Amino acid sequence: MAFKAVIFDLDGTLLDTLQDLLNTLNTVLERYGYPVHSISDCQFLVGQGMTELVRKALPAGVGTEETINHLLPEFLAHYADNWNVHSRPYPGIKALLDAITEQGLKMAILSNKADHFTRLCAEELLKEWTFDVVMGHHSGIAHKPEPAGALLVADLLGEEPSSILYVGDSGIDMQTATRAGMFPLGVLWGFRPESELLAYGAKALARHPEEIIDMLNKSI
Repeated sequence: MAFKAVIFDLDGTLLDTLQDLLNTLNTVLERYGYPVHSISDCQFLVGQGMTELVRKALPAGVGTEETINHLLPEFLAHYADNWNVHSRPYPGIKALLDAITEQGLKMAILSNKADHFTRLCAEELLKEWTFDVVMGHHSGIAHKPEPAGALLVADLLGEEPSSILYVGDSGIDMQTATRAGMFPLGVLWGFRPESELLAYGAKALARHPEEIIDMLNKSI
């Protein structure tokens, strides 16, 4: 298959952001006397946006709308000051993005992370590369795995969904790609296990970014 564009998830796919998310989350939880989480816990809390991250991090029965509405602004404010302490591109991402650029393929980012933070991450940690579209969650577009965001990105790229390689690290990403009619490629260096990726429709898996380069070379 000849792909004309690649859509990437952000957290767990291009960038390892887990420690900064966890540190912010635990700072806010500890401030209010709630139990904190480990890095392995956090791998399964992230992925559905920042509101859901706060909700899922609270003890059972505590995550009322009132509590979440109180904690979320504090989470966002702390994260705004500490989002890039540890966050970095994964090893091999530079070579992958260089290869895609050299091949002339279009590139985009689609994340459930708030749009402001998604753009900030791209602008500061991925500034060496030009992404045709960078989109985080914003009002009017449902969170992944609803396909509306992916289809909007395809439209902005000017490409048919069937010609797009969708790269992500979670079952949510694989569902999104499948529902949007894109090719779902799961990466194994991110936050979720191989079993989840396969269960939710991954048609291919990559253990290292260079494997994606090989796949793109064969498809051209």
